Amino acid sequence: MSDGSQRILVTGAAGFIGSHLCEALLARGDDVIAIDNFDPFYDHAIKQRNIEGCLSHARFHFFQVDLRDGDALEAYWRDHVGELDAIVHLAAKAGVRPSIEDPLGYERANVHATMNLLQQAVAMAKRPRFVFASSSSVYGNNESIPFRETDPVDHPISPYAATKKAGELLCHTYHHLYQMPIWCLRFFTVFGPRQRPDLAIHAFTRKILAGEPIAMFGDGTSSRDYTYIDDILAGVLAAIDRCAGYEILNLGSKHPVKLSEMIATIEQALGLQAEIIRKPMQPGDVNCTFADVEKAARLLDYQPTVPFAAGVERFVAWIRENGRN
Repeated sequence: MSDGSQRILVTGAAGFIGSHLCEALLARGDDVIAIDNFDPFYDHAIKQRNIEGCLSHARFHFFQVDLRDGDALEAYWRDHVGELDAIVHLAAKAGVRPSIEDPLGYERANVHATMNLLQQAVAMAKRPRFVFASSSSVYGNNESIPFRETDPVDHPISPYAATKKAGELLCHTYHHLYQMPIWCLRFFTVFGPRQRPDLAIHAFTRKILAGEPIAMFGDGTSSRDYTYIDDILAGVLAAIDRCAGYEILNLGSKHPVKLSEMIATIEQALGLQAEIIRKPMQPGDVNCTFADVEKAARLLDYQPTVPFAAGVERFVAWIRENGRN
């Protein structure tokens, strides 16, 4: 565009990360073509609230489209998309444990839909830059710590992880065949305002506020590389602008937090004590995630800046202001 702005398609735009990304793109002056299918994994009303602030913006164009439906996607593309500078593919069925119950549903939403989107992208006269949201789950129970992009990821331990690995492979194939620039970003446990209600920090905070017990799976020593939404957004925005060739990059905080420490941090931010019910580890859960972000620092100037405790305090403030609705 002549004014320096970009035209960017965001899938999964009404979700947690997607809605924040749309706001960030609009704030810097880009045109946003936003699509979401309002998957019933969680309440439609929550996703609707996520994008309320964007809907009145002149540069925001929202469409309800299901990427699994190739014919519908092609018709939408023909009628509404036009020229694009970049695509950010965030849409997916998320969640390790639910994927064990519905592996075929995850394959359709995360693999078939990704291929449909890639097909539309390579059919364009000017092929856009393509940023694919992958996941730290592809590492499985990797024995090498911290996780590096060069580590083998051939042993996923959940259908969700397998679909994300499959998405990376599809992206590589389409880059090889069509020279489309594609970067795959492996997100490490993103949290912050609007986080999905089923995820631990959100679910625990809500239950503790309501005086309900929380379930702790395992002995509390499992750990996650929790990454605040603002840090993830910085990495995604840089990837949109710099995407060239084919790359896989970790986006994490590089500071794993034990489950017991996570609960204690929420308790401190709330000023309340949790009632904990101890349960065994669940199938598909990994023991630890820990991102090496040297490559992202080199290619994206990525430097996470929000410590875990500060991020939890911001999340708790959001819950107390409006999240309990």
